[in-house]
Amino acid sequence: MFDLDLWREIFQSINKNRTRSLLSGFTVAFAILLFAILFGLAKGLENTFSDAFNDDANNAIFIYAGRTAKAHKGLQAGRRIQFKNEDYDYVKEEFSDKVQYITARIYRNVTATFRNEKNSYSVRAVHPDHQYLEVTSIKEGRYINQRDIDEKSKVVVIGRLVEEDLFLKTTALGKYINLNGIQYKIVGVFTDEGNDNEERIIYMPVSTAQRIYGNNDYIDQINLTYNPEMDYDEAISFGRTITNKMKDRFDVASSDQRAIRIQNMAEANKNVGQMTGALGIIILIIGFGTLIAGVVGISNIMIFIVKERTKEIGIRKALGATPKSIISIILIESILITAIAGYVGLLVGMGILEWAGPMLETYFIKDPSVKPSLIIGATITLILAGSIAGYLPAKKASQIKPIVALRDD
Repeated sequence: MFDLDLWREIFQSINKNRTRSLLSGFTVAFAILLFAILFGLAKGLENTFSDAFNDDANNAIFIYAGRTAKAHKGLQAGRRIQFKNEDYDYVKEEFSDKVQYITARIYRNVTATFRNEKNSYSVRAVHPDHQYLEVTSIKEGRYINQRDIDEKSKVVVIGRLVEEDLFLKTTALGKYINLNGIQYKIVGVFTDEGNDNEERIIYMPVSTAQRIYGNNDYIDQINLTYNPEMDYDEAISFGRTITNKMKDRFDVASSDQRAIRIQNMAEANKNVGQMTGALGIIILIIGFGTLIAGVVGISNIMIFIVKERTKEIGIRKALGATPKSIISIILIESILITAIAGYVGLLVGMGILEWAGPMLETYFIKDPSVKPSLIIGATITLILAGSIAGYLPAKKASQIKPIVALRDD
């Protein structure tokens, strides 16, 4: 394998037969190139689906209140459903064994000012568990805690962009911000992986908002995450159970789809999983089809190479070359060309994905990429296939008597 003369002969053979070598390499490079692009596009679609749901916990369930669409139990249609603290407590206690985190939400819009800076923002009044549902990361300070809820504290946690908008010459942590004429102490600054709007939100304790905005116990929404050990079907069934229980609680017809609505991430995740799974199978079939085409191309070229070199093999045998050495020369040359061409195909394929990545976002393909290990595996497959395809004719040619090989046309 490391015989200098052997490698010299191989490179001389490649240099002497450039067209043949280029055709062999092109077959491999093109197969690897297509393989890389196909799997890169599939990964890009997977990234798009993942990013669409990374703003919230993947096991979240959102419970919304609306108006009844149907009369039921003597109650007219058009009745407004209004959640209260007791409904939040009911869900929390009734499904305690299946709920991981739970929070209420109250929505308000405010004008925030700090010194000479002013801007409008959305306020979400929440419980401490909301941090885990929204996948919020604390940059400085802390999040809302249970003591804030119990004491109805005038504290807020602001988004990173709120700090950038209003606190131009200082940091926000520990300062007081004016929201519609009321001062709140900033106890934390957060970041969010969602879009910029998510970092222009202000969080406050739900009890504080209830006292200030109406002195009541109303809430707008109930959010929770189910036990992550549940599979998709169990989580979907759990969501339907919550829906039925809440409809019974508010005397809503079971067929009324507007009064109480539930958005269950398990349903979306299951659909996405099925879609990406089907897409993966299609890409896998196409990818293997590409590899098979490459294998066939290499096989044909190997057979042609051996046939073309029959006279050369005869001369080598006449000079005392062993069958093993003849087979080694042919196979090592094939493996060398395939490895180099595969690497070139990998580089070109990844280069195309890198270049086209920004343009592909328009078609909902984000950050298309492919693991080098996958492409290396495909290249090794082609090398092995080419070696096997070339071994049999090479072995057959190596067994021909020199006089017969020299007479070959």
